[in-house]
Amino acid sequence: MVTSDACPLREVKLTATSCNSDSRGMAPSEDSVTAWSCKQVAQWLSKEGFGEYVELLCTQHRLDGPSLLVLTEDDLHRPPLSLTVLGDIKRMAIALHRLQGQNQAQLEELGLMSAVSLPTVLPLETAGLEWNCNRAERRCNGGEHFSNGTELRLRKNDRSGYDGYGSGGAVCQTHLNGRCRQQLAGRLDPEVWKTVISAIYVMFVFGFTSFVMVIVHERVPDMRTYPPLPDIFLDSIPRIPWAFAMAEACGLILCYMFLLILLLHKHRSILFRRLCSLMGTVFLLRCCTMFVTSLSVPGQHLKCASKMYGDTWGKIQRALAIWSGFGMTLAGVQTCGDYMFSGHTVVITMLNFFVTEYTPRSWNLIHTISWVLNLFGIFFILAAHEHYSIDVFIAFYITTRLFLYYHTLANTRAYHQSRRARIWFPLFSFFECNVNGPVPNQYHWPFNKPAFMKSLIG
Repeated sequence: MVTSDACPLREVKLTATSCNSDSRGMAPSEDSVTAWSCKQVAQWLSKEGFGEYVELLCTQHRLDGPSLLVLTEDDLHRPPLSLTVLGDIKRMAIALHRLQGQNQAQLEELGLMSAVSLPTVLPLETAGLEWNCNRAERRCNGGEHFSNGTELRLRKNDRSGYDGYGSGGAVCQTHLNGRCRQQLAGRLDPEVWKTVISAIYVMFVFGFTSFVMVIVHERVPDMRTYPPLPDIFLDSIPRIPWAFAMAEACGLILCYMFLLILLLHKHRSILFRRLCSLMGTVFLLRCCTMFVTSLSVPGQHLKCASKMYGDTWGKIQRALAIWSGFGMTLAGVQTCGDYMFSGHTVVITMLNFFVTEYTPRSWNLIHTISWVLNLFGIFFILAAHEHYSIDVFIAFYITTRLFLYYHTLANTRAYHQSRRARIWFPLFSFFECNVNGPVPNQYHWPFNKPAFMKSLIG
């Protein structure tokens, strides 16, 4: 019986046939598995070729008809059964699925249809079924559930099955926006409209950042009054004039690597949406930090005197110039005062983490190249004396933490529809509400030609 104070559910009572004696008032029938006794379960096991397990299942654990119908592959190889012969486990799992498929009507009457119809990739266990109600009212109408932030989750202690959950057709129940929706775990909805919104969000943030950089330039401290601050790394390493261009070159190479992965990845829409969401959020935070605190320039070579752009239209024109050039010196953009924290470090680090996260772990060469570009890019930023060491360190820390936190929440689905997620992580809750677990690294050629690429990649 499943109940909840905040989320009342229909009470389901299951009265099983006694294993030691026949039930009174209901004669066991061969056609009704729910009426089987332990003896009839033993006969079924022997008929299917599992006679050696009759003693364990029927005598020791008193398995009757209803309990046989809800038996899963996980139950077979976990305590207290702990079967060790893999072939027998798989064959018995197949026989159980066949039996469950032949008795779907009985399972539906018992309220266990959604439980046992799941494939073995996502076994339903007593401890794995949770109702999160968040004190919301729940009502059922014609088999369709209405709720506010309610979610039925199936927990899995490991991730061994998610790479292959495309073939199982597992059903996940997700209660979103007041309506219970059934989704196939093997199919991730690209939700292109959300990707478009994320792209608009990041472009707006980049434009807003460019405007803040114009305002910050007007407040750059006078170098004669506020000389460069002491910095152990900058004081120890001589300036390399061409280093900053090399840092941007490292970023461009990482960008091309990610674009290639994005082109070939099966779930490219989700990847691009996550990149835009994370990048926009970090740069929005950067707007706040560089606007609040204006640091003196990190080197005497920088010609960063305070500059006034006149009226608002002049500031907008300067912001558009920065925005169109993506703030890169290779594009002829020169900015001043945007030190806390390093935007170049954010971009390089974020691209590196996306490249390594969404490629198979066996691609060691790609991962090594990505990390080398990331670390050398950071070194070149410091060697060019364009940022203080603390700017680079904070940028690296914030970017990596936000990436890891975001993906941890997305992979575990711990806070997707909780009230706390909607309050503290509204973008995450909006973009990830329909993504069921980790995104598998699957690739395919998105075009029909050339044919050899289609056959090579898939």
